[in-house]
Amino acid sequence: MPVVITTPGYRYCHKVNHCLSASISALSPAKKPMVTTASSSGTPSNAGAFTTIKETVTFEKEIKKSKFIAIAGPISNEQSAHSFLNQVKDPRATHNCWAYKVGDQYRSNDDGEPSGTAGKPIHSAIVSSGLDRIMVVVIRYFGGIKLGTGGLVRAYGGVASECLRNAPTCLVKSKVPMGVEVPFDLLGVLYHQLQSFEVEDIKQDYDTGKDGTTMVSFKVEFDRSEKLEEAIKANCSRELVFYKH
Repeated sequence: MPVVITTPGYRYCHKVNHCLSASISALSPAKKPMVTTASSSGTPSNAGAFTTIKETVTFEKEIKKSKFIAIAGPISNEQSAHSFLNQVKDPRATHNCWAYKVGDQYRSNDDGEPSGTAGKPIHSAIVSSGLDRIMVVVIRYFGGIKLGTGGLVRAYGGVASECLRNAPTCLVKSKVPMGVEVPFDLLGVLYHQLQSFEVEDIKQDYDTGKDGTTMVSFKVEFDRSEKLEEAIKANCSRELVFYKH
C-alpha cells in the first residue's frame, strides 16, 4: 500500500536537494545528441495528487553478456532530472539512456543506441507503471553481442519495468492556501479545528482583519478544504469570511 505524503505545493518524499541546471540540453553528451521530447503544456499537470517513488532504487540484469543497470528516482522538474542524471550516470559505460515524466511533460534519450530502442521503451515503462514525477536511467555495459532493435527495446523496457515494479511508492497530495477572518474570542476554537485537520504554515495577521478580528491563513490538503470550512463554521457558530486562492 502506498504511503500518503501531504505537502504544500509538491515537496518530494526523498530529502535530497538536487542542484539546478540552466539548460536541459546538457543532459546528453554533445557527441550523442539524439533526444526525443514531447509536452502537452508548459507546466506540469496533476494539480491534486499523484503517486511517485519514495527513494532511489536500482535493478541490474545481464542480457547476452551486456550488463544493464536501471536506476529510478523521484524528480520535480526538468532541472532536477538533469541533476539526477549527473548523479547516477557512468561515463565509463557504453550507453546512459534515460526517460522521465513530470505530469504531461516527458523527455527521453537513446544516448547512441538506434533511434527509439532505449529512451522510448524506458518512457513506456514509466507510463505503464502509473507513476509520475520520476526518472529512470538505464546504464549499459556492452558485452560484445549485439541484441538487434527488438532485443534492445525488450532489454531497456524490461529492466526499467522491473526497477519500478520493486520500488516503494507514496501518494503525494498538494495543499491549497486558505484564510479566514475570525474574532479574537474564537481563535481558540479555530486553532483546535486547524490542528484536527493537520494544516500547515499557519500565519496570523492582525492588520488585515477588521476591528476585533484577525486574519488567519494556512494550507490544507486540497481534498479536505471544504470539510475544514464546514467544521470551522459549525464550531464557531458565527458568520465568518473565508478566502481561497
